[in-house]
Amino acid sequence: MCGIVGYIGNKDSSSVLVDGLRKLEYRGYDSAGVAIFENGTIKTVKSKGRLDDMEQKMEQVGRPHGHCGIGHTRWATHGEPSDINSHPHGTEKLSIVHNGIIENYLQLKEFLTANGYTFVSQTDTETVAKLLDYYYNGDPLETIQAALKEIKGSYALGILFKDFPDRLYAVRKDSPLIVGLGQGENFIASDIPAILKYTRNYYLLEENEIACLQKDKVEIVSQDGKPVQKQVLTATWDIEAAEKGGYDHFMLKEIHEQPKAVRDTVSPRVEDGLPDLKVESLTDEVLGSFEKIHIVACGTAMHAGMVGKYVLEKLARIPVDVDIASEFRYRNPILGKNDLVVIISQSGETADTLAALRLAKKHGIHTLAIVNVVGSSIAREADSVIYTWAGPEIAVASTKAYSVQMAVMYLLAFKLALVKGEITENEARFYTQKLMEIPTQLENVLCHADDCKQFAEQIKSSDDLFYIGRGLDYSLSLEGSLKLKEISYIHSEAYAAGELKHGTISLITEDVPVIALATQGALYEKMIGNIKEVKARGAKVLLVCQEGAELADQLADYLLEIPAVEDILAPMLAVVPLQMIAYYASLLRGCDVDKPRNLAKSVTVE
Repeated sequence: MCGIVGYIGNKDSSSVLVDGLRKLEYRGYDSAGVAIFENGTIKTVKSKGRLDDMEQKMEQVGRPHGHCGIGHTRWATHGEPSDINSHPHGTEKLSIVHNGIIENYLQLKEFLTANGYTFVSQTDTETVAKLLDYYYNGDPLETIQAALKEIKGSYALGILFKDFPDRLYAVRKDSPLIVGLGQGENFIASDIPAILKYTRNYYLLEENEIACLQKDKVEIVSQDGKPVQKQVLTATWDIEAAEKGGYDHFMLKEIHEQPKAVRDTVSPRVEDGLPDLKVESLTDEVLGSFEKIHIVACGTAMHAGMVGKYVLEKLARIPVDVDIASEFRYRNPILGKNDLVVIISQSGETADTLAALRLAKKHGIHTLAIVNVVGSSIAREADSVIYTWAGPEIAVASTKAYSVQMAVMYLLAFKLALVKGEITENEARFYTQKLMEIPTQLENVLCHADDCKQFAEQIKSSDDLFYIGRGLDYSLSLEGSLKLKEISYIHSEAYAAGELKHGTISLITEDVPVIALATQGALYEKMIGNIKEVKARGAKVLLVCQEGAELADQLADYLLEIPAVEDILAPMLAVVPLQMIAYYASLLRGCDVDKPRNLAKSVTVE
């Protein structure tokens, strides 16, 4: 949700912190700030707006110079974006940055106010700063331990104590935080891209582990103060993977990375032409024992789960529910002992999804995580994990993560159907081979970017837009609509095409754009009827279909064709033009493509 970075070493920390925050700005960009030890004091500079605004302020008031500091880029939860609400927050004794939500901050604020403290911001974070101040006894570790006992909620904290200018402290619970390990310098960060310029080696902090960083060493203890030995991990991403690589925007780069991402995710999980999930805990016996599947996710990941539901039920003949994670845990779901809960999350830190995972584990249900970030909270806590190999996804609007999540759902469906005897080995080989061919076909689809741009020109001034589809195309319509609305701010809705006559067709008026997805052969004739219905009411229709579809050029005002593919795999190709349309519509409307308003990449609060 917010981005945290911290540095201690021999370099000028302001430059290191700003550089790290640039790599994390996708996590929040309502405001930014730094706190740096300078000549025995902690100097703070913070500002509402983007990181550039904070840098301009630094030049105006004087850039802090020192070798130890913390930085923050914010996505507001408590208190509007403002200079005062920006992080860091602090007292005369200390300064902190925070990612997460303090659930009992009102009670803490009341307690602290009664003890003489005053508050200047609207944030929950300021209560943590004042609570640390209240418990401060000259020993930072004891102070942190005492404060943590009073705090309820999620947090990743970077902390500076004025009396200890050669140390940087960090602790986390339910919010991501890593400790980067350099030569004569060390770091904290919310995510790996922030430290890649300096080191690939890092520790993952576990729940309530407290790290004390000095420039030449890192010590980590548990909440009760016992030393913890950590495994050094090495990031496989390089710095180029986290940069734009010549593209105008991260989103465009990541759209074009989809062939490679799908290939990297699928190829290692195919042996002798058959799907092999490469998960030791998911033996054929275990897979065959599952009687029902619950797919739990948020946003784009949930849409990937909807595609998974369709494919799993069609091929493996096993009932599948798809739940929005924020609803799953509160509806007291009915979970059977032979159920499987599949958790999908790009970051592996999504708060609602993590809570759903923990609920399933509490009920003793086997959990399978599909995540992109190795060692993330969801990956560590799930019983089984399948990593997607998409590399870093920086743009807030997810693209390649969706494609690789779908790819894993296909592999799971093929494997489960084979294990349960619902498809033959030859059929499994056929489907697997067709999935292996998708990356090459994606490269073909990407060659038609100009067609997507031309259609985006037609809708750039639209106030409303509708997507319609049936079956898998309906699931894909939901994702297309989400992409458009989140980055172009055009109001769009997705409807099951067969539902049009049940009320929503009243919204179709003269020149309203409709994107009709018709990639499913068995449903194509039905879709023709639905397209004619909206055309008869004056809609301007873009038809997305497979090459060679009957009457395609006569049905709609605009046509986008994808390569001919097995119907069941069509979403893997058809999503690309929808992503491109959203991208170009956002660009033409002058929106910030990579950083849409009010959104953040990793939603680590509920």
